[in-house]
Amino acid sequence: MMKLKIAIAGFLFMSIFFSCKKEYTPKPHGYFRIAFPEKAYHPLDLQLPYTFDVADYSKAVPDSDRFSEPGWINIITTDNKAELHISYATLNNNLPEHLENSRKFVYKHTIKADAIDEQIYIDRQHKVYGTIYSIDGNAASPMQFHLTDSTRNFLRGALYIRELPNIDSIRPVINFLKPDIIRMIETTRWKN
Repeated sequence: MMKLKIAIAGFLFMSIFFSCKKEYTPKPHGYFRIAFPEKAYHPLDLQLPYTFDVADYSKAVPDSDRFSEPGWINIITTDNKAELHISYATLNNNLPEHLENSRKFVYKHTIKADAIDEQIYIDRQHKVYGTIYSIDGNAASPMQFHLTDSTRNFLRGALYIRELPNIDSIRPVINFLKPDIIRMIETTRWKN
């Protein structure tokens, strides 16, 4: 009986000792899969001096910030934690000032940006001219733009994702929202 107890104890000891040889390798950090809705659009339905198409899964609301001015709105895409801040100004022979301020806002991101790509936008038929900025890297705002008719209206937009700006994790959201912003730019019309 004693030999049986010693044999069982020896077997348990050997099992424990030899079973712990495998080293643990940590798994890399992963990201959640993001499901995106179907693309569909509707006209902006606010009383503003401009209009454009907005994605059905987004909501346009007046900007409630204490520094906001008439014509400023936010387009919120809650499911993607994204906001497109739109500011508007009526021009009074001060187009160069607005263009320079817009450019300064974009180039504040050079500290974190890997590259800033500028694309000129021209729609002569509807008198909408502007520049679209794509900001690559871990910048707070991955896309900005300004639009104008060069005489009366100036519109500026900046996209923000309400997450830490880790480009690897937010790139799918940016790639999903860029066509919405391009559609908005292409459908911009001045009411005055």
